[in-house]
Amino acid sequence: MTRPPSPAPAHQGVTVLAALLLTVVAAFQAALAFGAPWGRAAYGGIHPGSLPVRYRTASTISSVAYAALALVTLGRGPGATTRRRVLTGASGLMAVGTLMNLASRSRLERRLWSPVAGILAVTLLHVARRVPADQDG
Repeated sequence: MTRPPSPAPAHQGVTVLAALLLTVVAAFQAALAFGAPWGRAAYGGIHPGSLPVRYRTASTISSVAYAALALVTLGRGPGATTRRRVLTGASGLMAVGTLMNLASRSRLERRLWSPVAGILAVTLLHVARRVPADQDG
């Protein structure tokens, strides 16, 4: 029985970078959910300090979603077809998020999260396009 070839090291690096950034975003959102005073760096910066309850709830949901996406990025979870679709969709959402962050009134949000979302848009698409077809089954 032969093993499938390992992904190229550069592809592995892109995958790890995407998963790492998603984990950072998940941790940031979790911190916001628990009341960290970082509201200036999120949701347009309209709530300096800790976020109101409805935004903390949104951050809780976001944190779980980003953590799940990090696992999918690393190859955990669904089959190849679903994984490609999830990663491609997430890439598109990150591209939209990049534009939204660039339009933010919060300078911190523009400078911090625009590049992160942009890098995620590119890296997630890269990972999606390289999901091996033989993982279906």
